[in-house]
Amino acid sequence: MFTPFSMAGLSTLRDGRSRAITQENPTGQKGGGGMVGSDLGPSRKGSPCIRVIPKGQTATLASIQGPGILTHIWITVPDRTDAGRYVLRDLVLRMYWNGEETPSVETPLGDFFLNGFGRGYRIQSQPIVVNPKNAMNCYFPMPFDHGAVITVENQHGGDVPGLFYQIDYLELDEPQPNAGAFHAQWRREPVTRLQRDYVILDGVQGKGHYVGTFIALQSLERGWWGEGEMKFYLDGDAQYPTICGTGMEDYFGGAWSFGGMDAQGNMQEQTFSTPYMGYPFYSRDTGIQNEFFMSECPPMRALYRFHIPDPILFDRDLRVTLQQIGGDERGLRERQDDLSSVAYWYQQEPHNPFPAFPGVLERRAR
Repeated sequence: MFTPFSMAGLSTLRDGRSRAITQENPTGQKGGGGMVGSDLGPSRKGSPCIRVIPKGQTATLASIQGPGILTHIWITVPDRTDAGRYVLRDLVLRMYWNGEETPSVETPLGDFFLNGFGRGYRIQSQPIVVNPKNAMNCYFPMPFDHGAVITVENQHGGDVPGLFYQIDYLELDEPQPNAGAFHAQWRREPVTRLQRDYVILDGVQGKGHYVGTFIALQSLERGWWGEGEMKFYLDGDAQYPTICGTGMEDYFGGAWSFGGMDAQGNMQEQTFSTPYMGYPFYSRDTGIQNEFFMSECPPMRALYRFHIPDPILFDRDLRVTLQQIGGDERGLRERQDDLSSVAYWYQQEPHNPFPAFPGVLERRAR
């Protein structure tokens, strides 16, 4: 069985053939890269990107015949069009394994890479890295038995120019035994309901393990927002879950309201980005609050947690929820906020079809 490379096993020789799909080699064929020339001459940056994805059209980034395993994805697009509108939530990323008709990955492009609200910012986690500017990288291993298709649909109000990408993968000689298929699903509630937990993931059936959560939260009320508990309902759990955390800030690796002192000695929330957990974006950080897009919107916060050393295993089914509880001078209380999320997991195929994907206007930040 092929295992992903790590520092400990980097010197071990493996079977397989390295391939990469770009616009310079859109099929990933051996010896097929850089065939298109330019004014600079033969094989000189003749086709570096998808020059434009027309409004309403879908671009196929990769169509691979298996077996194989994706090892790295890099994508970048302009963060906004000439009209000034952000695009990362208007582009929909989908991935299909082994000829399936419904996607195993379906999220806005930005949110998949932990960049919520349609805006790009830096991420320094182990499986997902976003570097300046809008350089989005994913290192989740994604095995497939006999095929993989990756698409990006443009649901923006106009054409989107300049999508650059590289999809690195290994051709393998045979399917990998006991390999789960990678999945990611986006959801949103523009206004959560009082005393009703926000659903991050539901309807998962089969054997697998849950490996990550991304939350993009817009506060619709004053006061502290991070006391709700994460719940994992495993293998037939009904009224109560097997795993219930102690609070939202705790699940994402923080404590005491992510508090720290600013330069003026005032206590305020501190952002951070680490390999497995982070609070990488707060719209009122210095240097952002003067931007009209941010200053005229409810506060935006992005958080992530990856269960790489501590995956959540399930044998038959899985449901994941998050309470909306906060606090103020009156004590703990139920809240209503604008929540969106991405759940990341592996499972045996086939998977249940995802809920209907929200339209572009339903996805945009307030």
